Amino acid sequence: MTNRRQWLTRLGLGAAGLAAARIVPAQSHDIERIRSTWRDLLGPGFEPPSPKTSLELSTEVWRDRLEPLAFRVLREEATEPSGSSPLNDEHRPRLFVCAACDLPLFTSEMKFESGTGWPSFFTTIPDVFETKRDFVLLLPRTEYHCVRCGGHHGHVFDDGPPPTHERWCNNGAALKFVPKSSPA
Repeated sequence: MTNRRQWLTRLGLGAAGLAAARIVPAQSHDIERIRSTWRDLLGPGFEPPSPKTSLELSTEVWRDRLEPLAFRVLREEATEPSGSSPLNDEHRPRLFVCAACDLPLFTSEMKFESGTGWPSFFTTIPDVFETKRDFVLLLPRTEYHCVRCGGHHGHVFDDGPPPTHERWCNNGAALKFVPKSSPA
């Protein structure tokens, strides 16, 4: 007969095992290759913007430029409902770019299934995000924003897969999925 503590422990280990089974971690030596070869996924005619070139627009221009949910997420730091983004199930070899400014942020090779209902990545393309502490839910979290346009994308946590142990939990509404064969 198992007691409540044993039952909860088994339940937790079972859930962790299921989550781990969905994670396909990269080898440590692959991280630098993954971070440095993202340009191989650029489609013909797509020249990505530089992260060093900022894009500052008025609230009215952003509102006209973005879908309503993307505007709320990127400009007002909202969060889309868990499981609502089709990008959560997207795994084809492509780039994920900022929905506001087309800056490449992640590749499909950086993506993993976290079980959270939001697209999650274990690393990023270098130098594309700025971070800040967020205390909205009382516990401190690390929020990240596109370095080019300042758009809010999500939060980074330290419960991801090896070798980085990072989970960049991104709102799908803040991303565009760019096929290798077409411009953004």
